[in-house]
Amino acid sequence: MNLTVNGHSTYCYTGGKPFDAAKPTMVFVHGVLHDHSVWALQSRYFAHHGWNVLALDLPGHCKSAGPAPTSVEEAADFVMAVLDAVGLQQATLIGHSWGSLIALETAARAPQRIKQLVLIGTAFPMKVAPALLESSLNTPMQALEMVNVFSRSTLCAPPSVLGPGTWVYGASMALGRRVLASNRQVNVFHAGFSACNNYAGGLEAISKVTCPVLYVLGETDQMTPPKAAQGLIAKTALAEVAMLPGGHHQMSETPEHLLKALVQFLQP
Repeated sequence: MNLTVNGHSTYCYTGGKPFDAAKPTMVFVHGVLHDHSVWALQSRYFAHHGWNVLALDLPGHCKSAGPAPTSVEEAADFVMAVLDAVGLQQATLIGHSWGSLIALETAARAPQRIKQLVLIGTAFPMKVAPALLESSLNTPMQALEMVNVFSRSTLCAPPSVLGPGTWVYGASMALGRRVLASNRQVNVFHAGFSACNNYAGGLEAISKVTCPVLYVLGETDQMTPPKAAQGLIAKTALAEVAMLPGGHHQMSETPEHLLKALVQFLQP
């Protein structure tokens, strides 16, 4: 589904189902060098189990036009504009990594409009190693290789994600190259990492969130270790934690565990 948001075309994957204003809605927000496709299993499941699904491509990423966001706050404004574009008074937000900070900031700006919040692979502060930040700017292919190694505890994912025999590392490398190439004006790799690194409002934001929050963390996550989320968790009024047996890319490395955690937590 294509929406006009802030004067630009925005792509939202709906899981193969038309948008129905009578159904509850969940919005998926991807992380750095990702797009809507990382939510393949989770978005299709919920779209076929009574929900509207809007898995976004952020502006300047793949199928969405417009200036790529350079801060968490700017991206949160975009998510709010998406809700306005489809006339949603309330929605559930689900974000991964950078997308988790975007979802958090959105929920803080309009707590009455967010029914439930899921923060996957999150941390605050979400500092990026200086070497990785520099590499994402000057040698992005080298940085992409580093990220795809650090993000996983295995290179062999279960077949429920993309199908038996899928080389998940190779697929992730291909996705990263495609997202980076989709924007010739802005290095969205470096812009996304800089936004994570510079975001300073996490503790203030979580103090404003009034809805239930699920933290989904990976036991062996090297990008956002579980301990890095503890400050947020401690300040969350209604917090639940799901610890998954894998690394940072929970959507493809531990897809069934993630889906189970979402199903158990989310209420229509």
